[in-house]
Amino acid sequence: MLKQIVDLHVHSKYSRACSPQLDLPNIAAACNKKGIDIIATGDFTHPAWFKRLEENLEETSEGVYELRDPTLALPFAKGREIVAPLLSKGGGRGRSHVRFVLGTEISCIYSHKDKTRRLHLLIFAPNLEAVRKFNAELEKRGVNLKADGRPIMGLSGKEIVQICLDIDKNMWVVPAHAWTPWFAVFGSKSGYDSLEECFEELTPHITAIETGLSSDPTMNRRLSRLDNITLISNSDAHSLEKLGREANILQFNDEESLTYAELKRIITTGDRKKFLNTIEFYPEEGKYYADGHADCKISLTPEEAITNKLKCPKCQRPLTVGVLHRVVALADRDEKEIPKNKFIPHQYAVPLLEIIAGAFRVGVASKKVRAEYESLIKKLGAEFDILLNIPIDKIEGAVSNKNIAFGIQNMRAGKVAVKPGYDGIFGVVDVFSDKKYHRPVQTSLL
Repeated sequence: MLKQIVDLHVHSKYSRACSPQLDLPNIAAACNKKGIDIIATGDFTHPAWFKRLEENLEETSEGVYELRDPTLALPFAKGREIVAPLLSKGGGRGRSHVRFVLGTEISCIYSHKDKTRRLHLLIFAPNLEAVRKFNAELEKRGVNLKADGRPIMGLSGKEIVQICLDIDKNMWVVPAHAWTPWFAVFGSKSGYDSLEECFEELTPHITAIETGLSSDPTMNRRLSRLDNITLISNSDAHSLEKLGREANILQFNDEESLTYAELKRIITTGDRKKFLNTIEFYPEEGKYYADGHADCKISLTPEEAITNKLKCPKCQRPLTVGVLHRVVALADRDEKEIPKNKFIPHQYAVPLLEIIAGAFRVGVASKKVRAEYESLIKKLGAEFDILLNIPIDKIEGAVSNKNIAFGIQNMRAGKVAVKPGYDGIFGVVDVFSDKKYHRPVQTSLL
């Protein structure tokens, strides 16, 4: 069996507010360092990026691509980026390459049912020809593909699904970060209360949603209407260091079975024998978990927000209603009522850079943190292996600060303290707590 760590939502240097280092060789190099086996290309609607995909990738199995020249490595900027040369053949978990699948994110802003909707969707394609046709269809409808790697368009979610079906039945649409307030299918600002409201008669073609950083599978499973929907978790990385902050672990029979069609089948059917688990942020660390108002530094629980009539208690402006609030508002069962052993399991992880920074009590961008990170990767292998698999005593023997191993041990045991994020401000997860964390139970907003 072939176990693969998969991240299906990333961006390129052609997306706004994204690192200029997000080019194909750099992404491949960083994936090797992280321990990511399969990565989405991101941004395939952008003409310049699509040209780079055509020039730099070759199809090595059906719908799966690799760098034509795996020895390529572009210079890395100094500072916050990961400095990561491509691993040589046989290095780092025994892999010599990273695989790519064709995937992108688009932004739909449109009017539907007397309300302005803002919806982000992930689109996957089985081959470059399908991408070429999809891009041409968007241009026919007046979409400016050159403006942003994540293009904005006035098309509805339903229209996008239909366009994909008309081009190639193997294209695939997944609502992105489904709960975030501003641009999501269930978002508080412009979303829907169900998938059926959004996609209408085409809803059966929506077989998976992306949970996003501010929710986890347990929160989503409080909605029984999502019982037949597969939950996937991805990084939505805007820089190299954010790759793999959430991911999926899939299992293939062998190298020959690792195809786009099989990857799609595993996810769309929720095959529990092949979809082993997801790797999750603690959702409280997501920047839209709680209700709040960033300008006034106000963070509230759903109950507190309702008591304040969804207004900031300091300035009386509207609060940004967070993911937890929306989940509780739409939920039809408590956590204890979620059917046990029915769904794909998940585990939590905290990025290694954050753990090292906490151990040294300095910022993540510190040279000391970066040097320790590089040392551990060199000594022990890929980041995911360090976080999830390597025995703690072996980690203790490799670190310069024993608190790093202690933090990883606590992370694995769920002994963390959390300060929820809200209104665009990331939360904080402290892995140096001695208390096992339990999320406060939210049962009803009535």
